[in-house]
Amino acid sequence: MEILKVENLCKTYGKGKTQVKALKNVSFSMQKGEFAAVVGESGSGKSTLLNCIGALDEPDSGSVYLDGRTLFSMKENERTIFRRRNIGFIFQSFQLVPELNVEQNIIFPLLLDNRKAQPEQLEEILEVLGLKERRKHLPGQLSGGQQQRVAIGRALITKPMMILADEPTGNLDSGNSRDVISLLHQASKRYQQTILMITHNQNLASSADRVFRVADGVLTELGEGR
Repeated sequence: MEILKVENLCKTYGKGKTQVKALKNVSFSMQKGEFAAVVGESGSGKSTLLNCIGALDEPDSGSVYLDGRTLFSMKENERTIFRRRNIGFIFQSFQLVPELNVEQNIIFPLLLDNRKAQPEQLEEILEVLGLKERRKHLPGQLSGGQQQRVAIGRALITKPMMILADEPTGNLDSGNSRDVISLLHQASKRYQQTILMITHNQNLASSADRVFRVADGVLTELGEGR
C-alpha cells in the first residue's frame, strides 16, 4: 500500500548569483511500513526534502501525497492539523521540553491536539524504548541516547502514518546510534509506520530497506539497503 508519493518536487532559495536549487524535480514513493534512508553531503538538499515532505517548508512546484491526500492543496490550518496527526518528527537536537518528564514529553503531541493518551499505549512505548524506569525523569537527568528514545516515543504516540527522522543519531555515540536505528526498525515493523531517515552515516543507512542519495538537489535510488 502506497503511503507517500512525491512528484516533481522543486525548491529554490535566493536569487541571481546566490540562487541555490535545493531540489530538482524529485520524485519517488514509499509503501506502508517501509524504512528508507537518504544520504548526501551537507547542503545537498536532503533536509529541504524532508522539510517539504513534512510540510514544514513549501516547495516551489511539485506535489506531496500522504495516504492519497495532497499536502499543499490544503489550507494552512487544515495542513497543520493533518501534519500533527499523521506525521511524526525526530530531530537531531531531540527538542524535548525541559520542564516535562519522560512520559509528559512523550504524550505532549496528544495534548496539543486535545487528546488523551491511552495508558496501555504509553506503557507499550515505554517498554519498547526501555524507559519504564525513567518515566518520571526530566530530560536533564537523561543521557543523550535516552533523550533520543523519548523523542522517538513522542513521534510514535500519535500513531502517525509517516515518521521523518532528521539525523536522529547525529549527537549520539556508535552504540546509542545502533540502538536508535534498531528502535526505528521495530517501529516500522511493529506499528507498520513508514519511516524516512536522513543520515550522513553510510553504515546506518545500509540497514534501511531502501537507500536514496541526494546530490545537488537530485535524488537517485541506490537500491536496497540490507
